[in-house]
Amino acid sequence: MKAADLFVRALEAEEVEYIFGIPGEENLDLLNSLKDSTIRLVLTRHEQAAAFMAATYGRLTGKTGVCLATLGPGATNLVTGAAYAQLGAMPMLMITGQKPIKASKQGEFQIVDVVDMMQPLTKYTRQLSSAHNIPARVREAFRRAGDERPGAVHLELPEDIARDETDAGVIGRSRFTNPRASDDAIATATEMLQSARHPLLLIGAGANRRQTCSALRAFVDKTGIPFFNTQMGKGVIDERHPLFLGTAALSGEDYLHRAIEAADLIINVGHDVVEKPPFIMGDDDLEPASPDLAGAGDAGSAKVIHVNYITASIDAVYHPQQGVIGDITDSIERLTAEVKACPHWDFQRFQTVKRHLDAHLQEGIADERFPVYPQRLVAEVRRAMPEDGIIALDNGIYKIWFARNYRAYQPNTVLLDNALASMGAGLPSAMAARIVHPRRKVMAICGDGGFMMNSQELETAVRLGLDLVVLILRDDAYGMIKWKQANMGFEDFGLDYGNPDFVQYANSYGARGYRVASAAELPELLAECLNSPGVRLIEVPVDYSDNDRILNHAIKEQSRTI
Repeated sequence: MKAADLFVRALEAEEVEYIFGIPGEENLDLLNSLKDSTIRLVLTRHEQAAAFMAATYGRLTGKTGVCLATLGPGATNLVTGAAYAQLGAMPMLMITGQKPIKASKQGEFQIVDVVDMMQPLTKYTRQLSSAHNIPARVREAFRRAGDERPGAVHLELPEDIARDETDAGVIGRSRFTNPRASDDAIATATEMLQSARHPLLLIGAGANRRQTCSALRAFVDKTGIPFFNTQMGKGVIDERHPLFLGTAALSGEDYLHRAIEAADLIINVGHDVVEKPPFIMGDDDLEPASPDLAGAGDAGSAKVIHVNYITASIDAVYHPQQGVIGDITDSIERLTAEVKACPHWDFQRFQTVKRHLDAHLQEGIADERFPVYPQRLVAEVRRAMPEDGIIALDNGIYKIWFARNYRAYQPNTVLLDNALASMGAGLPSAMAARIVHPRRKVMAICGDGGFMMNSQELETAVRLGLDLVVLILRDDAYGMIKWKQANMGFEDFGLDYGNPDFVQYANSYGARGYRVASAAELPELLAECLNSPGVRLIEVPVDYSDNDRILNHAIKEQSRTI
């Protein structure tokens, strides 16, 4: 059997459904082997977008997403996607080609050491130097990608190895269950919970990844412990739940941090320090861990229980006193069985903060100004999207508004990246979400800066026949950095740019473009586009003029009065 055929059979044995990418000359044997495979090739217009799509596929399904590129520039274009998957704990395999390694007439043309380049960005990277090793290398790559903590892996298939003949056979998938937390850990965590006065639950990305929502909901319902989430933990429990306090969207001194300051124990489920910390562990004097961290969300002397698949990475901002390490769902179910609601628990401060925050989040939702006010925009998108609808956010200042103000009703219905936080991922991740969930409404929400970094994928979405809404938030600048610039006292400089006519731009790809001319137009246009076939792009001018006042000053001042 030709090695490329064996490689494809090994992928099929791993139940690969799609390969996202751009083949090159060095991938042609593999491409030919894919022709008669059950695996569908999704041809993209840039390798970075292919990696974002593969990573998002992994995030949504729990199975390893696969992307493909050629050697040299094709492989280097995967690097941002590799970091996106690795930091975001999304299982993904990158396959790259290479010149013949036994003999080549092209010298060093296009050759970089891709395996070495991928080393710091992946859990596993190997060159396939023998056709006989393909089954073992593929099986190991998939095992590493999916094992906790999930992430990126890479295999390089040189052109001459792909053509070699081999009699090796495919290695079947391994079956395993995650280890369980020890009985001692469960007992200690139970004792800490029942001894606390003001326990608080934090839900992080790890809980969202494994769909532990039912176990966590049962825990909250039995114990009555209020909860909040990180940005990547949104929706694990329906955020309409009466015990939901909010999402940690700002670094500190938000309303939510007034609740965190009052906690004496935080049960941290599925969060690790790769995602921007939702709180800073301090000392008994309520001082931050370092003067450099002043103003961050300070948890003071609160003790922390780390419930996760893997042990905590100790950091100046995070050093939990107790770990419950093992399968998260199993750990929560066992804690639910052991922990009893205690009469000495006092959640009055948490509920006071919740009332103030809920009232604050109503501000601006009916604002008629144009360009559209961010709070109005978020409210209209939430009203337009069904309960299981998916929004995929690119990275920009609007991500803070959506994280704080947009209530997620189901797991993985708010796709955002708070680990690498790369621009350019919004549109590709929305496309992957639509491929995985073809019957659900999906909306990409992108700033004009992030959208233009992978806007060429509109052609891919049109070619694939995807029903997709793309919301472009236009402010003609890198708005997140402008907000930071203002907060640091610098003059407004160096962050403004021009934009194409987005309506004509969308139409040129075969999509349909629209432009909002008033805030009042937005609800009807969102509904129309969500219920129409094909790719629909809506340009929405946004008014970020209050960002500095609200996010840097007013929220801090108002929350201090609670």
